[in-house]
Amino acid sequence: MNYEFFIAKRIIGSKAYKSSVSAPIIKIGIAAIAIGIVVMMVAIATGIGLQQKIRDKVVAFNGHVTITNYDSNNSQESIIPISNNQEFYPEFKSVDGIKHVQGVASKFGVIRTETDFEGVYLKGVGSDYNWDYFKEFLIDGRLPDYSKKRNEEVLISEYLANRLQFKVGDKFQMVFAKDDPEKLPNMITYNVVGIYSSGFQDLDAQYILGDIRHLQRINRWEDDQIGNFEVFIDNYNDLEQKGREIYKNTPSTFNTQTVTDKYYSIFEWVKIFDKNIYGIIGIMILVAGINMITALLVLILERTQMIGILKALGSSNWSIRKLFLFNASYLILLGLFWGNLIGLGLLFAQKYFKLFPLDPSVYYVTEAPVYINFGYILALNIGTLVLCLLMLLVPSYIITKISPVKAIRFQ
Repeated sequence: MNYEFFIAKRIIGSKAYKSSVSAPIIKIGIAAIAIGIVVMMVAIATGIGLQQKIRDKVVAFNGHVTITNYDSNNSQESIIPISNNQEFYPEFKSVDGIKHVQGVASKFGVIRTETDFEGVYLKGVGSDYNWDYFKEFLIDGRLPDYSKKRNEEVLISEYLANRLQFKVGDKFQMVFAKDDPEKLPNMITYNVVGIYSSGFQDLDAQYILGDIRHLQRINRWEDDQIGNFEVFIDNYNDLEQKGREIYKNTPSTFNTQTVTDKYYSIFEWVKIFDKNIYGIIGIMILVAGINMITALLVLILERTQMIGILKALGSSNWSIRKLFLFNASYLILLGLFWGNLIGLGLLFAQKYFKLFPLDPSVYYVTEAPVYINFGYILALNIGTLVLCLLMLLVPSYIITKISPVKAIRFQ
């Protein structure tokens, strides 16, 4: 057995060690490591979780990449239709990593009730629409079915339902203006079959989802004409690359726009979370390292006589330094153990019991989302251990300055 490890183990297991002068300082060092790892785990889990949740909510309403006509229309309303008879629809075979392509259209209208009215966009979708995201958002009722004949079923947000006092099964009229102001507007009576809540209030307040065939009829489009295409990809990390590939593989009359370009301000705000995470990790490791340096110096001071005896018996400076580094490693590992136990407990409690709510008007989510991945947890633990030990190499150098004769006499 490595004798430095053997001596360190005996020191850690001795009763005198646990009741020594350094014991409170050692406990503070362990607590600093534990608190540091808890804060870092929570920062990473909530930071990444919030990024993913916000990203998924925006993608649900837009797709990863939007294909539209090359025109000057900057509004959310579909003006000039495009045919869905394209080589890339319904399967985008010329680009790898494309999960789904769907045709949609939007038109502004006014919901009218006996006591109130609300201006919103009806997003027309068809049988090709991917409902996976809205399955998660659904809080009441069911999703509409547009796979058969044209119908008046709509999915409305909880935000709009509360403002207009709607519930599942209610009917309402929606008025759509015509291009010619002298003509009477189109009026359709819709039936609320489901209520969703994405938590993204800016988008929940804008859209209800209905049958695209109503918009085709109102706009006098052909059955194969839509407003734009929404493209979903397999891996969000490849968004920029796939966006360029999609652009190159669509006709010159079409324009493409990634979700990050369309909602630039939101995604720039989300990127700030990365800087916050790095800053928190740096501060916590620095604080934990300083506490461990203090604990190590106290341990060295307390064991000065032992250091003198070991030197007198022929131990090298590096050998004695290793002994104290083994001792410090035990303290760091103990702190990591308690930190992981508490940190994972908090994260799983938040994931399943939603203990900490958030204001959706500020954070776009109703509760703090957590992303738990044992890969980053392992990397965080290893990184903390290695960095703390590297920081302890410098103060352990003080052992080389201790004289055996003076150390043995030290009281």
